[in-house]
Amino acid sequence: MLVLSAFAPAARRAIYLVLVVVGIGLASGASADAVASPAAVAQPARALGPSKVQFRHPSNKTLREFRTQREFRYVEVRSELSAWDIFWMRFWRWLGELLSTDAGRLVWKYGIYTLLVVALIFVVLKLLDVDVTRAFGRAARVAPLAYDADVENIHALNFAEQIAAAEAAGNYRLAVRLGYLHILKDLTDRGLIRWQPEKTNHDYLFELPDGPLPAAFQDLTRQFEYVWYGEHEDLSAEQYAATQTTRLAFQRQLSTIRQAA
Repeated sequence: MLVLSAFAPAARRAIYLVLVVVGIGLASGASADAVASPAAVAQPARALGPSKVQFRHPSNKTLREFRTQREFRYVEVRSELSAWDIFWMRFWRWLGELLSTDAGRLVWKYGIYTLLVVALIFVVLKLLDVDVTRAFGRAARVAPLAYDADVENIHALNFAEQIAAAEAAGNYRLAVRLGYLHILKDLTDRGLIRWQPEKTNHDYLFELPDGPLPAAFQDLTRQFEYVWYGEHEDLSAEQYAATQTTRLAFQRQLSTIRQAA
């Protein structure tokens, strides 16, 4: 400082400035050397040696507690669906996959239209009183008779004698059959129906004129078909008495009907 005091104030300020600049430069160089120095770089961590792993086994009590919990029951759950339910589930799945295709959608679309047209044709044929079964080559159902008689000629039978013989023999099922044929003969004789062997009983129902006869004949027909075409070997006397009452009531009602021209 004594050396610097020998200089003028302006010179001293200049010397101070130079010393400050030189000091800053030395400090910057030292910092750079410290960063670049290998000693300043962190040394890599020393590799760890092999360590001993300890396995812990749960106690039997803990295992039993786990087994009682639902989350740890790894078993296959059986389906509660029946074989029938599984069948229909697979069927609807197959049908859904089929209809999801272009061909399936096309068949479904035009199949519905086809069914509607067939149903419309069937209704029109029934309204026109066309025998659909004969149109497809199917003959009307004819039940075999248990007696020697020509069923195609009901006018050749003596129904009073035939019915009395069946009643005497206890063959009430046959007696019901003969009584129904007798009704058809009476309706034909009065010109109310046109009897033909190939016609069905319901064909005759549509031929009857309006009035009380169609409803009564329908009840009589239902009763006859239940007895003759049902699973009955024979009838009891009480059951036959009920059918006989219905038939006689129809015949009395028919006697009050004026004969058709």
